[in-house]
Amino acid sequence: MKIRVYYEDTDAGGIVYHTRYINFCERARSELFFQRGMQPHQGDGSGFVVKDIHASFFSPAFLGDLLEVRTELLKTKRSSLILQQEIFRGEEKLFAMEIVLVYLSAGKPSRIPADFLSFFGSD
Repeated sequence: MKIRVYYEDTDAGGIVYHTRYINFCERARSELFFQRGMQPHQGDGSGFVVKDIHASFFSPAFLGDLLEVRTELLKTKRSSLILQQEIFRGEEKLFAMEIVLVYLSAGKPSRIPADFLSFFGSD
């Protein structure tokens, strides 16, 4: 997913706030669902929540930059997924994070439904 850096994403010096990288990754994950006519959460309140994030910052992004968020499934478990998301400006990697998402139903970790597993390319 391509994302343009706007003024609201930056400090007075035009450098992207560190928390915005996580926001950009969240938008990219949601957009994957929307592009396939799905919702990241189901109507009954079940869906994925973030359990853990390990983030690394390599180089800053600036006001006006066009960034690309790339998402890759690393591992699937019964009730969780591990994704790697990276943000690039051209071929330069600016940010990377490994994120653990847990599927909750009725407030408890639950087996990931088959339609979500097939969405992520895992069965």
